[in-house]
Amino acid sequence: MIDLNSVKRTLNERLLRNGLIRRRAVSSAEVASVAADFRAACVKTPLIRIGGDGDGGYLVPNDLAGVRHCFSPGVSVTADFEEQIARDYGIKSFLADASVDKPPFDNPLFEFDKKFLGACCNDKFTTLGRWVDGKLGTEPDDDLILQMDIEGAEFDVLIESSTELLRRFRVMVIEFHSMERIFERHSLPLIKAIFAKLHRDFAIVHMHANNCCGIAECNGMGIPRVFEVTYLRRDRLAGRVEGGAFTLPHPLDRVNVPENADILMPPLWWRG
Repeated sequence: MIDLNSVKRTLNERLLRNGLIRRRAVSSAEVASVAADFRAACVKTPLIRIGGDGDGGYLVPNDLAGVRHCFSPGVSVTADFEEQIARDYGIKSFLADASVDKPPFDNPLFEFDKKFLGACCNDKFTTLGRWVDGKLGTEPDDDLILQMDIEGAEFDVLIESSTELLRRFRVMVIEFHSMERIFERHSLPLIKAIFAKLHRDFAIVHMHANNCCGIAECNGMGIPRVFEVTYLRRDRLAGRVEGGAFTLPHPLDRVNVPENADILMPPLWWRG
């Protein structure tokens, strides 16, 4: 009789020797539970587009009056979002990215640090809390925006950041990467905990699938590998919610990669 456990161990060992890992998928019910939490966090509120068309432009709530500072880790070759909020709202942006030497253009309302954002502090990395406190001090200031596109390190940052720190941001726009990991048994609990942490204090006011990398599917369920989420702190919802959940795509949505076919956020994640 074949010992299936022995066969699995042998297969796993061979995969590891070749730099590969075998993962077991979670059940559809477990993914559906996370999707239900997403849908419960969705609310409809007026949005505007900041940063122009294409990659680097985002939809945010029409609630920027009084915002004074933006923290924007992940600069690369674009800073259209930061340029527009400086021009139209007088908002100063703190930018950080160790992969470049400076922002793509100069602006008196830009302050740049050649650092990556992560879960530790050293010569190359800083944490969100250390960065914010270093720029603004620890005095209460709830007039902040977080615009974060850091190629997967967003999970490290959100794990390390306290809820008290995150609540200092009125609006957060976060691009989530490698979301196909939600189907992996050992990744789902961590991902679920991160989103539960966010949804306690923030509502989802928009989601947009990045058409760079397609949709991952497992057991008949799909999720974009990369997508953007716009959050609004829940205390800002009073008088701004139009009622009911939003619909997608939004009229102001634009594709991230013009040469790729557009993809849509599957209704599982936003429509009840």
